[in-house]
Amino acid sequence: MRKIGVIMNGVTGRMGTNQHLIRSIVALREGGGVLLPDGERLLPDPVLVGRDAGKVRALAEAHGIQRWTTDLPQALQDPENPVYFDAQVTSARAPAVAMALEAGKHVYSEKPLAGDLQTAMALVRLARERGRKNGVVQDKLFLPGLRKLRHLVDSGFFGRILAVRMEFGYWVFEGDQEPPQRPSWNYRREEGGGIILDMFCHWRYVLDHLFGSVRAVSCLGVTHIPERRDERGQRYTASADDAAYATFELEGGIIAQVNSSWATRVHRDDLLSIQVDGTLGSAVAGLHDCRVQHRVSTPRAVWNPDMPGTHPYRQDWTPLPNNPPAENAFRMQWERFLRHVATDSPFPWDFLEGAKGVQLAEIGLRAWQERRWLDVPALVP
Repeated sequence: MRKIGVIMNGVTGRMGTNQHLIRSIVALREGGGVLLPDGERLLPDPVLVGRDAGKVRALAEAHGIQRWTTDLPQALQDPENPVYFDAQVTSARAPAVAMALEAGKHVYSEKPLAGDLQTAMALVRLARERGRKNGVVQDKLFLPGLRKLRHLVDSGFFGRILAVRMEFGYWVFEGDQEPPQRPSWNYRREEGGGIILDMFCHWRYVLDHLFGSVRAVSCLGVTHIPERRDERGQRYTASADDAAYATFELEGGIIAQVNSSWATRVHRDDLLSIQVDGTLGSAVAGLHDCRVQHRVSTPRAVWNPDMPGTHPYRQDWTPLPNNPPAENAFRMQWERFLRHVATDSPFPWDFLEGAKGVQLAEIGLRAWQERRWLDVPALVP
């Protein structure tokens, strides 16, 4: 067993606390650390960093963590902490990541890596210049439902993939009758908010890694709810988009239609639903489950608007088993990054992959503004 110091900045927020601290780092510590190829175990030793001393102290004490601070530069000076992790708000991320790279740290970051492509690519180049290992959270690739889709693609189940349809979203309360589930900065463009910047970073790696590289995009963004209430109950104008309706052209001629909304009520099996149609079969996946229908078991559908539908279409789909049992997606990627730092094992989800997500969001916003299709060029570091 050997320790590895991990500076965790911005983990007092919902995602940082629940997914990265409790379900990843604390869980890894309780589980005996990260197993390395030589049989040694790597135990993450976190330093919690935040602006509010009271919140950081309380979080550390609640989870038996000894080290915490409000002084990021001091934490970065400590050679016992070779890894820096950033889960701050988007507008604060790039300067802190650059500071960590300049201090010689390996960096793992939430997405988006930066608020614009130019800044994201500057971080890509800085990490390469400093020779530091780097990674961006791409958690959805590790979810059980999407891992099942990956298995189907690799096995040739779909034949030639024709189209992908993705529905994502839920109703985020406006704050007048029910408290909102998301922070108010998400709805302020000037603070790095907006569903296009947030979710297109996800859709880029999902589409690229599962189905084919994104070649072009058409996008319509909307601010459906123009006024909301913040954490203090004060009214504010929502300046950022809260829904996006996009079509992506992928390599191989695959068409992906993706709807993202924080202003929709859920009538699906999950908050994210992905349907993939191919010449030999189709699949519908959520975050955890996946159902398939092969060509030979596809029922004959007949359009008859004069008669009520009676065929139980959902029963024609076969659920895939959970092989192997599901683990937390964030923890799985954390394990791989820490193993990458310790042993130089492969970790393909680096800053350049994160920059591709920022690129797609930026082009999607421009496609909306210009109301036309735009190509997505290859990124060159």
